[in-house]
Amino acid sequence: MQYKADYHDNYKKELAKIRSVSFGQGGYQDAQFGLNLDFEGKGIGCGAFVGGGWDYSIEVDEYTKWTEEDRAKQMAEMCKTISQILRDAKCSTVDQLKNKPVELSIDVNVLRSWRILEEVL
Repeated sequence: MQYKADYHDNYKKELAKIRSVSFGQGGYQDAQFGLNLDFEGKGIGCGAFVGGGWDYSIEVDEYTKWTEEDRAKQMAEMCKTISQILRDAKCSTVDQLKNKPVELSIDVNVLRSWRILEEVL
C-alpha cells in the first residue's frame, strides 16, 4: 500500500529502512498529532508524518476553519492508516516498525510516497 495519494510510476525509487519512529506531536510546527517516521538509506535520509489533524492543545475557536467533528474524523482516519502500516509490516506496535524495509518514491529530492516492503518480510 502506498501512503501518499500523489504516487505515479515516474518517481525515482530508493530502498531504505525506518531509522526511527515515534507517536505524538509532529507535523506543522509540531502542532499536529500522529506518527513520525524517519527513513535512511544509501545516501538518503528523509521523514514522513502520518497525521491525525491538529493536536488537542490547539483549541477550536471562531477563527478555526475546522470543527471538533473534523478533528475526530482526521484522528480516526490516522488510526486506520497506522493500523494498515502495522499490518503491512507484520507488527503490533509502532516501536516494532524500527528497521523495517521501505521503498521510497522520490521526485526532485522530495519524498512523494513510501511503502513497507512486504515482499521481503
